[in-house]
Amino acid sequence: MSELITAFGLMLVIEGLLYAMCPGFMRKAMAQMLILPDHQMRTTALVTACLGVGVVWLVRG
Repeated sequence: MSELITAFGLMLVIEGLLYAMCPGFMRKAMAQMLILPDHQMRTTALVTACLGVGVVWLVRG
């Protein structure tokens, strides 16, 4: 359970740094996401989640 909380904390750190270092880029990225159809956003999210699981599997395995 502590590893899950650590991973969540690291995700927050990375996301926070992105917003702090390039707020203009993040604002544009969010505006572009609002335009995307649901199916494209869902597919992108699932691919990203699968890549994340793959990275964790490679590192932990």
